[in-house]
Amino acid sequence: MTDPQQPSPTGRSDADDVEAHACPKCEVQPGSPCRSRGGAVASAYHTRRFTLVLRLKKALRVPTPADRGPGRPWRPGTPPPAPADPDLPGADIRIGYARCSTLGQELDSQLDALAGHGIPRDKIFSEKISTRVRVRPHFEEALRTAREVKAHAPHCRVIFTVYEMKRLGRDAAELTALADHLTAHGLILEMLAGPLPGLYDPTGPGKLLFAFFAAMAETERENIRESTLEGLDTAARKGKHGGRPRVITDDMLHTVLRRRAAGESVEQIQPDLFIPTGKRKGHNPSVASIYRALAEHAKREAYPEAIEQAHAALDALRADDIPGPRPVPSDRAAL
Repeated sequence: MTDPQQPSPTGRSDADDVEAHACPKCEVQPGSPCRSRGGAVASAYHTRRFTLVLRLKKALRVPTPADRGPGRPWRPGTPPPAPADPDLPGADIRIGYARCSTLGQELDSQLDALAGHGIPRDKIFSEKISTRVRVRPHFEEALRTAREVKAHAPHCRVIFTVYEMKRLGRDAAELTALADHLTAHGLILEMLAGPLPGLYDPTGPGKLLFAFFAAMAETERENIRESTLEGLDTAARKGKHGGRPRVITDDMLHTVLRRRAAGESVEQIQPDLFIPTGKRKGHNPSVASIYRALAEHAKREAYPEAIEQAHAALDALRADDIPGPRPVPSDRAAL
């Protein structure tokens, strides 16, 4: 259970954040409390509704506050205010950015948090890319858009919003340089969660805290990297190696070699082979994959034979068993 009046990182109560969304169950529109089957104001918000708020996703129950009149006949509430008009002096314009490191991770929670903060979807830039990659195309596009908006509407506050600090990066020097870059262009940095929620203050204690938590983020990344490398090294010592399984297995290669020795071509053999595992399980391998497997097999077969021949030649030289006179170097022959 959570307190419906507890302030969120955005300065609003849980009830305000929940009511920013329409309810998927009772179908009330944003700005209204949930309603029960009997037509009264529900005593608590429906689970499918309050889990749309990222920080309430794991809550068991979110009660409806007393000022919404739980138990009384349901009436539509006040819809949330419309987004500020960028042409009006003093309006806030937000540019959102979401990022995760790998393709296996999801951006939905970040996108929902940014959209729930009032940022239009067309003003949210997202990508799946590691912070170790120095050039992040959508991040650069988001910064360029924010600078252009500020140049077009200098009377507005342009706020560059991310879910948390580590979405920007985990290198202390890079994060500090980014904060200075935003400040130099008149942009404001905002974080919705993490150790520094709210608007970033580039002066006084704000700058010191930002530098401290940026260093902590870099330390966290290094710890994750070291733990990952240790895990990979341990797995390798146990004979477990990452990567996708081979398309051409040893059994398939044995079949190809046997049938080629009988005079069949690779093109004739390929339709009878089937990939046993992976995403293409049950499909035929490509002819190119079979030829690559044959080439690798030929190299493996040739390598031990070449090593054996080299050792035999070296032993013959040491034993002076080579018949006939030894070859005379060209420079000595000239003498």
